[in-house]
Amino acid sequence: MDYHRQNGVDIRIVRIFNTYGPRMCPDDGRVVSNFIVQALQGHDITIYGEGQQTRSFCYCDDLIEGFVRLMNQDDVIGPMNIGNPGEFTILELAQKVIAQTGSKSKIIHEALPLDDPKQRQPDITQARKVLGWEPTVSLDEGLKPTIAYFDKVLSEG
Repeated sequence: MDYHRQNGVDIRIVRIFNTYGPRMCPDDGRVVSNFIVQALQGHDITIYGEGQQTRSFCYCDDLIEGFVRLMNQDDVIGPMNIGNPGEFTILELAQKVIAQTGSKSKIIHEALPLDDPKQRQPDITQARKVLGWEPTVSLDEGLKPTIAYFDKVLSEG
C-alpha cells in the first residue's frame, strides 16, 4: 500500500483464506493435505482437541476467479477477503477425507494447542457486492480432484 501511495502503481490487495486443491505439497503442514496424505497412506488422522474448531476451505479455482475479478475492476484496491465462508469442523473434514479416500484410517485426538483459533471464516460481503463473486465449488466436490492428485503423487514417489 505504501508503494502504491508513493509511486502511484495500480495495485489490488487480497486477503487469502484457507485454500486447497491439486498441486499442494504433500508435506506443507496444512490440514487438508495432512489429512489426505494420512488417509491415503493408511495412517491415523490426527485431530487436535475434539475437532470442533471450524475452518472454511476455498477451492483453488474459486480463489483464482476471485483474483481475476478483483484485478479486472478499477473501483476497489482492497484489501478484499477471498475465501469460502462455508464452515466445517475439523472432525467433519477428517470424516469427509476418510469417506472419499475409502481409507481405513482411524481418527486420533491430540491435545489442543492453546493458541488454536476456534473459528476461521472470511466475511466476503465486499467480494459479493463489488465483484459479484462467491465460491461455487463445494468441499465435497473440491476434495475429489485434490485426493486424486495426492494419490498420483504418492504412488509416483
